[in-house]
Amino acid sequence: MDHIFAKFANATAHLTGHPMTFLACVTAVLLWAIAGPFFGFSETWQLVINTGTTIITFLMVFLIQNTQNRDSAALQTKLDEIIRSSDAEDQFMGIETMTDKELEALHKRCEQAARRSKMMLEKTHTERNARQSRRK
Repeated sequence: MDHIFAKFANATAHLTGHPMTFLACVTAVLLWAIAGPFFGFSETWQLVINTGTTIITFLMVFLIQNTQNRDSAALQTKLDEIIRSSDAEDQFMGIETMTDKELEALHKRCEQAARRSKMMLEKTHTERNARQSRRK
């Protein structure tokens, strides 16, 4: 069942993201608007567009969420594999399951490391420029 739904969700996401689908929806709304005077702008006429858009939106929310969940899981798996196979710290694997507080602490640690690296690079750059100036 999961495989069938995943295929359906992917196909639907691909189809609904297509420019022709957008054009078809714009056309449907224009036709509905043009039909207004013929139906006297009645409540039934309004109910048609309201009901249709509500149903489509309701169903699309679940399809989009499913697609995003799978994409996110695939991306996390790829990143975990890159981390696992590199010299990076293994503690970064699976951080998507950390609490916000834990993520913030890890983020601060990474920012500090980045500042230290930047300072070292600037120091190296300054020293290199000073050596080159002395040679001239």
